[in-house]
Amino acid sequence: MQNISRTRRSMGGMDYVDPKKKSNFVGKIVLAAALTALCILMLKQSSTFGSPSPFSQRDTGVTHVLVTGGAGYIGSHAALRLLKDSHRVTIVDNLSRGNIGAVRVLETLFPQPGRLQFIYADLGDAKAVNKIFSENAFDAVIHFAAVAYVGESTLDPLKYYHNITSNTLVVLEAMAAHGVQTLIYSSTCATYGEPKKMPITEETPQLPINPYGKAKKMSEDIILDFHKNSDMAIMILRYFNVIGSDPEGRLGEAPRPELREHGRISGACFDAARGITPGLKVRGTDYKTADGTCIRDYIDVTDLVDAHDLMAITWNFSFLLFGSLLSGRSVNEFVEACKKATGVNIKVDFLPRRPGDYAEVFSDPTKIRDELNWTARYTNLQESLEIAWRWQKSHRDGYGSPS
Repeated sequence: MQNISRTRRSMGGMDYVDPKKKSNFVGKIVLAAALTALCILMLKQSSTFGSPSPFSQRDTGVTHVLVTGGAGYIGSHAALRLLKDSHRVTIVDNLSRGNIGAVRVLETLFPQPGRLQFIYADLGDAKAVNKIFSENAFDAVIHFAAVAYVGESTLDPLKYYHNITSNTLVVLEAMAAHGVQTLIYSSTCATYGEPKKMPITEETPQLPINPYGKAKKMSEDIILDFHKNSDMAIMILRYFNVIGSDPEGRLGEAPRPELREHGRISGACFDAARGITPGLKVRGTDYKTADGTCIRDYIDVTDLVDAHDLMAITWNFSFLLFGSLLSGRSVNEFVEACKKATGVNIKVDFLPRRPGDYAEVFSDPTKIRDELNWTARYTNLQESLEIAWRWQKSHRDGYGSPS
């Protein structure tokens, strides 16, 4: 009655309430109640009121895939391919490394109800993750979400064990609790460490030498131990260095500015070519390789997501390697290819080795070719960089300021 008390007047030593003021106050209450009732009536008459979300239902012939980390570089490209092939997609991302702009692009391309939804959540929050699983009818999970920089992992190892290993356990427990029977796990060639024999195959011993590789290896072990007494179909994919962009120019690589120091070599090359950084830093020139720089295998992101889409049809239990070059390429060769792709004579600074790096690593992709009849199409390093460079030139601010 605070509002009414303000309208009291003194009259002959007695207080009274102004009838006009009181009537106005009561009128406002009646109006608010009427508007509320009208809103409820309109909602009830709406065709969608009370109807379940299409994401909470299973529809014949439609595969609903949860893509963790789907706002990131690889995850967004994978989501695009899944959507193009008529899958239903839910992206879960906390945007600590991903870009909401990439999600907005996907939402524009696939605006139809029941095609794509984005959920902002942290996989380290078990309660939130279980709520997501309880409210959605997932058929499969592709688990990309992870911090993924070797150098950063040596500086902040606990962050990597929490983000990679602990979060994978949360996802796996939620899948088990809600009966989701298919998992594709995004792992890394860093689980192999520095093998004595090249090329790497799926049978090469896994002896990681940095926290990033160790955290991924622990996650693999957890998945495999669970799989021994479970009907869950799993696929563990160990990636090499991912490059390139969507050939149609819809998505690209847009690392956060504060992470450029730890990012992929392709992003560093493009930053130098665009003048964002004064030059490219090459760390390590004294490795036992032909030109003294590290040798790495590379795979184009388009090839990578094409293979993921194939997995969505041919679920299996396996470990597969994703590389495309049987002989690998040195960092110096990569830099020269980037110079040609961009047309910029990038300044290069040679620095000491980065902690946790290894001299040489490249793959033998025979198993994925034999088991799934899959081979990489984008095997020309310079051409992949040219495609990525086109996106970089037309998106000088990436996807814009992150929300």
